[in-house]
Amino acid sequence: KNPSGHKDGNVINEFSSKLKAYAETPGVDSSDVLFAIGSSVFGVDVTVPKAESAQTGEDEEKPVIVDFDYMKQFMKDVFLSYGCTEDQAEISSEVLIEADKRGIDSHGLGRLKPIYCDRIDKGILWSNKPITIIKETETTALVDGNLGLGLYIGPYCMNLAIQKAKKYGVGFVAVQRSTHYGIAGYYASMAAEAGCVGLCGTNARPSIAPTFGVEPMLGTNPLCFGIPSDDDFPFVIDCATSVNQRGKIEKYAREGVETPRGAVIDNEGIERTDTEGILRDMVLGKCALTPLGGAGDKMGGYKGYGWATTVELLCTSFQSGPFGDDICGIDRSTGAPKPMPLGHFFLAINIESLCSLEVFKKNTGNLLRALRQSMKSPKGPGRIWTAGEIENDARVARTAQGGMKVSKVLQQNMIDLRDKHPALQEKYKQFPFE
Repeated sequence: KNPSGHKDGNVINEFSSKLKAYAETPGVDSSDVLFAIGSSVFGVDVTVPKAESAQTGEDEEKPVIVDFDYMKQFMKDVFLSYGCTEDQAEISSEVLIEADKRGIDSHGLGRLKPIYCDRIDKGILWSNKPITIIKETETTALVDGNLGLGLYIGPYCMNLAIQKAKKYGVGFVAVQRSTHYGIAGYYASMAAEAGCVGLCGTNARPSIAPTFGVEPMLGTNPLCFGIPSDDDFPFVIDCATSVNQRGKIEKYAREGVETPRGAVIDNEGIERTDTEGILRDMVLGKCALTPLGGAGDKMGGYKGYGWATTVELLCTSFQSGPFGDDICGIDRSTGAPKPMPLGHFFLAINIESLCSLEVFKKNTGNLLRALRQSMKSPKGPGRIWTAGEIENDARVARTAQGGMKVSKVLQQNMIDLRDKHPALQEKYKQFPFE
């Protein structure tokens, strides 16, 4: 499962010492995937020291691990409680739990209540809407999501692209009036598992300022590729076109830690680190995320700016879709919530239309293994990863530990959702952490 792991004692000792030093860093996240990798790959178990309580006698938070199947079923039942069909609830919960399995905690259970349930409650997202195909050819389709669950719209559209690719070699689907669709890597992985190269992207509420600007104009706009390999996992690169993204900052807020300097800039051109203030001012349009490369052009920020713009164009130009303040989710003049009609795109290329899938996978694996086996930095962890590998390591480690950790904040979210819906109260009278 870990083709580039190490058995060299010197490497393990060096990794162990560096991981222990990292664990002593103030505010370090104990669920950081590096600790899971240390355990599953290097056999190094490091415990993050508990911060001293400001009040004597305060209870320390104990990690609670909940089985993946249990958590997926809970999320499915939540969607059913909101009026989703069986199919919509099943697929939507699968997309979310897959994020938690991969160690992408910012896009799993942590988003169930604030991004989906709360928006349904506010009337800016609808739980059970049909998907409409507006225009279609053998290789393309333009789809209207009708402001339904992006978690269901996304899989539907990538599956449509894959079906077209299997028949005609290539399939491309553009989507209008969708909503937040979870991790982009889920859809690229769908294509890779079907023997295709997958590409997808989505725009989002304005968060990124243009290079040399401070006003949030572009979404974090992830660009994602999935490429099959003969490794135990595909090559999947799924990352925002900003230095950081809103979900990660929300995660910092749940953990009570500062945002790293350089990820956010405000209207005065000041790099901000106050997490709660950042989240508040992002809603008000008073601060913005920086593009990949950071503010200005010294570290190539114009590159991230260019890629973010590319995704925005592919999510609005085919669709005649809105951007900027029109998808910010709030009326700037009144503060009232409003719908966020997002655009997506999905591309699938059938590998067998060009060459043998087996040969393609072998060629891909050979290159990826060469990268992982190349010379390591003497100051690094002694290992090189390729895209998708860290997520696979997280899956292995979390499966071995029996599931996912559920923080106090997420426990309260689950309790609040249960208390709101009688059907959930009946089925979940006591959670594993109660």
